[in-house]
Amino acid sequence: MSASDAPNAERAPGEAPRADGNRSEPRQGSLPLEDAVREIGDAGREGLSAALDTGRALRGLLIADLALARSALGRALMWVAVAIVFGASSWLLLMAALIALLQGVLGWSWLASMSTAAGLSLVVTAIGAWQALRYFEYTRLAATRRQLRRMGLGHDDDDDREIDARQPKEAR
Repeated sequence: MSASDAPNAERAPGEAPRADGNRSEPRQGSLPLEDAVREIGDAGREGLSAALDTGRALRGLLIADLALARSALGRALMWVAVAIVFGASSWLLLMAALIALLQGVLGWSWLASMSTAAGLSLVVTAIGAWQALRYFEYTRLAATRRQLRRMGLGHDDDDDREIDARQPKEAR
């Protein structure tokens, strides 16, 4: 069996395959204009379809990212409220109860009793503030911004800071 008889042999340029997989006679001339226009139109439709699919995917990503940001913003505001409530009311409530306990039962001084109450309030306030900051990170739309950067749209403020950090102060 020679290379020309093999059904999967490479075709020469301009040679069209036959239905049985063997090579046919070389095509005479170029592709008819009508076929070329049809192929260009098909390629254009495929490109448009791919662009529309990309747009739909980006739209879905943006909607999901906004839903996550909205949820995170609500949670962050809730934790801010917790931090405020505990920061203010803990001072008043714990101060009264703890000072009475520490001074009356343990015999601590006023200063030590009040410092302990203040320290406890600060710990709870710090935990609330930490949780709020953690949830605020989700409001940055990180996934959408990352995809937009990949597409060449927009830029991030971090990029500007990195460029400024690399430049000498005189060049800024």
